[in-house]
Amino acid sequence: MFQKVRLYLTALCAGITAAILIVMSLLYLYLSEKELYENQFRSFQNDINTIATSLEQQSVISMEWLSKMEARGGYTFYALDNGIPFLYNRLTSLSESSEIRSLLDECLEIYHREYSSSHMSAVEQDSLFSTCIHSEFPFNPTGGKHEYYISVIELNRGTSSLQLLVLSPLDFLREQITRQRLRFLLIDIAAVLLLSLFSFFFTGKLLQPVIESRKKQTEFVAAASHELRTPLAVILSAAECCRDADAEKQSRFLDTIRQEGDILTSLVNDMLTLSASDSQRFTCRPAPLELDTLLINTYEAFEPLAAEKKLSLTISLPEESLPLCTADTDRIVQLLSILLHNAISYTPEGGRIDLALSHKKNRFYLTVSDTGVGIPPEDRKKIFDRFYRAEKSRSAKGHFGLGLSIASEIVRLHHGAISVADRQGGGSVFTVMLP
Repeated sequence: MFQKVRLYLTALCAGITAAILIVMSLLYLYLSEKELYENQFRSFQNDINTIATSLEQQSVISMEWLSKMEARGGYTFYALDNGIPFLYNRLTSLSESSEIRSLLDECLEIYHREYSSSHMSAVEQDSLFSTCIHSEFPFNPTGGKHEYYISVIELNRGTSSLQLLVLSPLDFLREQITRQRLRFLLIDIAAVLLLSLFSFFFTGKLLQPVIESRKKQTEFVAAASHELRTPLAVILSAAECCRDADAEKQSRFLDTIRQEGDILTSLVNDMLTLSASDSQRFTCRPAPLELDTLLINTYEAFEPLAAEKKLSLTISLPEESLPLCTADTDRIVQLLSILLHNAISYTPEGGRIDLALSHKKNRFYLTVSDTGVGIPPEDRKKIFDRFYRAEKSRSAKGHFGLGLSIASEIVRLHHGAISVADRQGGGSVFTVMLP
C-alpha cells in the first residue's frame, strides 16, 4: 500500500513541478525568440538606412557597389530601373531560379498593396526633386520553407525611378532558434528525470514516519492483544471452574478473577493514557509546586511497599531552599510512581532504592536509583518503547512494558528529558530533568 502511495506522490510532485518548469521554459522561449526577431529586424532596418543613404549619394549605381552591399550583410538585391530589371539581376542566379522570381513578384505585390500607397502622395508632390523612401516588413512566402525580412527602396530623381528590393533570409536565425529549443528540450527532459528521482527519494523520506507509525501501531495492537489474552483466559477458566466448585474453592476462584480484573484494568488504563497522548488529549496543567514536599509524600507512600519487599528506600534532598517548579502535580506523582514501582519490582530482597532531588542552573533533577538487575546497554534505547520488556518475566510481575512509555510522555509534556544509566556496583539510575 505504501509503495503505491509513494508512486502516486512521486508522480504528483514530479508532474506538478515538471509542468511548471515546462510552462516557464515555453514562456522564456517565446520571449527570447520574440526578442531575437525584433533585434534582427532592427539590425536589418539600420542596414537599410545605411544602404538607402549610400544609394541616394550615388550618381551612378554600379554592379560593383551592389555586390559590395550584398556581401556585407548577406543580402540579395533585385533592382528595377523604371520597372525594367537591371543587367545585374540577369548576371546573378536570380534570373535562373523560378522560385526566387516568384518570391520577388510576391514581395512586390505585397509592397504595392500595403506599403507603396502610403508614400505615393509624397512622391507625386516631390517629383521634381530627388526622394528616397523605403519600407521594411517580414515576409513568409506562400508554401515556402524560409522566412525573410524584405525592404523595398524607391529612389526618384525627376522622372526617373529606381526600385531596389533587398531580401534578408532568416535561415541562420531559424537555426539558432532551433538549437535553442533543442537545448531547452534536453534540459527539460534531464530536469524531469532528476525531479522524478528526487521526488521518489523525498516521498520515501516523507512517508517514513507514517510507515514507522503504522508499524508501531501494528506492533502495539499485536502486543496488546497478547497481553489481554492471558488475563482473559485466566478469568474465563476461573469462571468456568466456579460452576462445579464448593464455596471455599469458589471464593479462591473469585479472588483470582478479581486479581486478573485489576490487571486488565491497569493495562486498559495505561493503553488509554497512551492513546490520549497519541491524539493530543494527554493534558498537562502546570502550576507552581514544591518538588521537595512532593518527593517526601511519594517516599512515605512507597516506604511500606518497599519494607514489605525487604528493601531499603531512602530519600535525599538539598539542604538549601529550592525555588518553585512549574509542573503538573498529578503527572509528576504518576512519573515517580512508575519509576519507584519498577525499582521495587526488579530489586531483589535486601537491595536499596534511593530517591533524590537536586537543582542546578534553573533545572531540577529527579533520580531514582536501585541495586536491581540493571538494564543491558542494547536495551536502553528501547525501554521507553511501548510493550518493550528487556526482561521477559515482567508480565508475571504485573508489568506490560507501558509504564516507561507513559513516563516518557509525561516528561515530554513538561519539556524535560529522561535518561537511564548504570549504577556503580550494579543496578540502574533513572534521571529526569525538568526545566
